[in-house]
Amino acid sequence: MNQFKQMFMAQLKLTFREKQSWFWGIFFPVILMVIFMSIFSGRSDTDFSASVVIVDENPNPTSTMLLEKIKHIPVFEIEYEDPVSRDKAEQLVRDQEVDAAIILPESIDASALHLVVNKEDEQGVTAQALSGMLSQFVQQANLSAAGITPTYELQIETISTGNTELQYTDFLLTGMIALSIAQGGMFGMVGLVEMGRKGLIKRLRMTPANMNYFGLSDMIMRVLFSVVQILLLSLIGVFIFGANLFINLPSLLIVFLLGTLSFTAMGYFISSFSNTTEAYMGVANISNFLMMFLSGVFFPVETMPEWIQPISNVLPLTYFVEGLRESMVYETSILSTDLWIGISIMVLWGVCTFVLGSLLYKRKSIVAVR
Repeated sequence: MNQFKQMFMAQLKLTFREKQSWFWGIFFPVILMVIFMSIFSGRSDTDFSASVVIVDENPNPTSTMLLEKIKHIPVFEIEYEDPVSRDKAEQLVRDQEVDAAIILPESIDASALHLVVNKEDEQGVTAQALSGMLSQFVQQANLSAAGITPTYELQIETISTGNTELQYTDFLLTGMIALSIAQGGMFGMVGLVEMGRKGLIKRLRMTPANMNYFGLSDMIMRVLFSVVQILLLSLIGVFIFGANLFINLPSLLIVFLLGTLSFTAMGYFISSFSNTTEAYMGVANISNFLMMFLSGVFFPVETMPEWIQPISNVLPLTYFVEGLRESMVYETSILSTDLWIGISIMVLWGVCTFVLGSLLYKRKSIVAVR
C-alpha cells in the first residue's frame, strides 16, 4: 500500500507538470465551448431575419402590389424606406452590406421577381432561406392572382427525443465534455515518453517497484483528471450558458469510466512508438483534429456528407460523444442495446490499442536488454 501511495503521488506530480495535458484537456475545450456557445446560445428559428433592399425602377400596379405584400413579411428587414436603383442595390449586395436585393417586375405584364445575393454567400443559410421564402411568396401571389383560395396549409411542430425541448447548448456541452476527456487521455501520456527517453522506466524496472502499481496509479490519476474535466465543463455549461442536463447516473458512470480508460489506452499506444515528445504530440494532434471534426462534437454526424459518415462511424470519439449525450441529456437507461453497441466499439478501440502498446513496450524492453 505504501508503494502504491508513493507511485500515486509521483503520478500526481507528473500530471501537474504536464502543461500539454492541462492545455488540451482543460483550457482548449473550455475556450472552444465558450466560443461556440457564445455564438449559438439563445438562438432559435424565430430569431431569423435578413436585411434586404427593394428595387422598383419602373413602378406599376404589379410591382406596387408585390411591394406592399413584401413589406408585411416579418423576417425581411428593409434597409431603405423607398426602393433604390438596381446599380445601388447590386453594390450593396456586392459589399455585403445587405443580405439580398429583391427586384420587382418592371411592367404590369412581367412575371419575374428577381432575388440578387452575393455569390460568396449563395450556399449560405440566409440565402437559401430567402430563396425558399420568396418561392413560397410567389406561389401564394400566383394563387391570389388566379382567384384561388388555398385549401391546405402546413403547420410545423417539433418533438424531442428527450423529456424536454433541447437546445444546441445541450448538444455542444456533451460533445465538448467527451472531447476534453478524449484529449486528456491521448495527450496525457507525454510524461511517459519523457520517462522512456531519459531511461527512467528502464531504471524503474530494475528496482523492487511493482510495475502493476505504477500502471494502476496512472490509470486512477487519469480518471480523477477526467472527473475534473466533466465537472468543470458541466458547471460552465449549466450556470453560464443555461444548458440543460438530464442525467441517468448508472449510464453516465459506465460511459465515463470506460471512455476515460479507452482513450488513456490510445495515449498509451501512441507513447509506445514515440521516441520524442515532438513525435508524440504530432501523432496525438493528428488523431485529435481528425476526431474533433468528424465525431459529432459540434454538429450531428447525420448532417455530414455521405462519403464522410462511414469514417465517422468507425472513430471511437463518435461513440463516446453519443454515449455521454445519451446518458447526460436523453436519460438513456443502462439497459439500452444501442448504448452498449456504442460502448462496445469504443472499448474495442481501447483494448486493441492497449494490447498493441503493451507489445511495443515489451519489444522495446527486450531490445534494450540485448
